[in-house]
Amino acid sequence: MTLKNKNVSVSPQTSTAAMALEAARIWFDQLETRESDKFLVALSGGRSAALLFNAIAELALENPPTLTKIHFFWADERCVPPAHAESNFALAYENLLAPLAIPENLIHRIHGEDPPENAAADIASVLSGTAGAGKGQIPVLDFVFLGMGEDGHIASLFPDAPEAARSQSHIYLPVKGPKPPPQRITLTYPVLAAAATACVLVTGKQKKAALEESLKPDGQTPLAYLIRQRRHTLIITDFEVSQ
Repeated sequence: MTLKNKNVSVSPQTSTAAMALEAARIWFDQLETRESDKFLVALSGGRSAALLFNAIAELALENPPTLTKIHFFWADERCVPPAHAESNFALAYENLLAPLAIPENLIHRIHGEDPPENAAADIASVLSGTAGAGKGQIPVLDFVFLGMGEDGHIASLFPDAPEAARSQSHIYLPVKGPKPPPQRITLTYPVLAAAATACVLVTGKQKKAALEESLKPDGQTPLAYLIRQRRHTLIITDFEVSQ
């Protein structure tokens, strides 16, 4: 496949561990060069997330960055309590936040145990306030980690996501996914498109077809749509993609 999208780059790695380490290093490089007193990152769940979090934690323990300026948000969350096995927050807390002793005031989890509409509105308000976005403005995250599913979905933006997911009037949106637990809360496309850096980790050759579809200029997957909305998207894989 010839990669015709000029606003996307693919970085193939030799293994899932190497993929996670490469993503962690890119994040650290940006932490070190960004002069702002705040750095807003959004995390995701998924198969490769634990490896990514472990890689970040190991690098941080070896050469501690300025952790006091990093505000942690989530690209999406399942509507479950924070200690639930399906919670994206729980995965990050166990493998990243707790090992690095991140202060609670820098952790902005989505309250999946609350009514979805309330939880989405509450975290949207926190993100806007932390980012300094005025009323009606899209908050700008410094870095977003995303995974991609076999149907090309990102965060909890699935192929049949409601049209509201593309509207600038929503920052976080309650949605339903095809897998249990079905009720989710996700960042919307405009927020993901506005992020300074979007890094998508794609693991497993069974996702190759969905990734190749996503890389087409007229691709029909959620990832393809996001790529078209952004100036640049970085994709890191544990398999080769023809370019």
